[in-house]
Amino acid sequence: MRVAIAGAGNVGRSIAAELLENGHQVLLVDRDPRAIKAATVPQAEWLLADACELSSLEEAALEHCQVAIAATGDDKVNLVVSLLAKTEFGVPRVVARVNHPKNEWLFNESWGVDVAVSTPRLMSALVEEAVSVGDLVRLFTFRQGDANLVELTLPPDSAIAGTRVGAVPWPPDTALVTIIRGGHVHFPSADVALEGGDELLFVAAPEQEQTLEDLLSPHGS
Repeated sequence: MRVAIAGAGNVGRSIAAELLENGHQVLLVDRDPRAIKAATVPQAEWLLADACELSSLEEAALEHCQVAIAATGDDKVNLVVSLLAKTEFGVPRVVARVNHPKNEWLFNESWGVDVAVSTPRLMSALVEEAVSVGDLVRLFTFRQGDANLVELTLPPDSAIAGTRVGAVPWPPDTALVTIIRGGHVHFPSADVALEGGDELLFVAAPEQEQTLEDLLSPHGS
């Protein structure tokens, strides 16, 4: 998979290194000569250019990329890059970094964003996930599909503890992705029985979140 990353700061370079380790092709684009530190990620391609300029993205051959990542420290730049990547080059998957939570509402399909990553929101969600039992915690939002990645630690006295996954009346537009139990990841096959203390990860439509939480709570039906 070919990935273009706008922004070659610490965040962009870290993403590039991870993707390269996973066997992907990566192009880093930045307009600041001081950010072009090719020796730090030598396997990547580097381009000194302004990612907000159409001509720069043409030079980057963005039309041949399967993913574009807007990872600069400027939300305005990330929005422009996302919009150009999606509308001018038809990049299938556009991921954008949200630097300031107050701007998060802008990062949607109208600006070409498929996935918006807000570090403050994610850190807050992880804190909640670490201390909450029985409460649904939203970890991630998939903009394109209008769905969220949510987590809930099943209370020991949940109404569905001991019930097989296949026998649970899950709400519509909800999928149990995995079960984390005893430090191990378990595939949620139909015959697996749920246990109190299980960390359950779901992809769910926003309107189903409350129904899901009610189902898994001690007062679920």
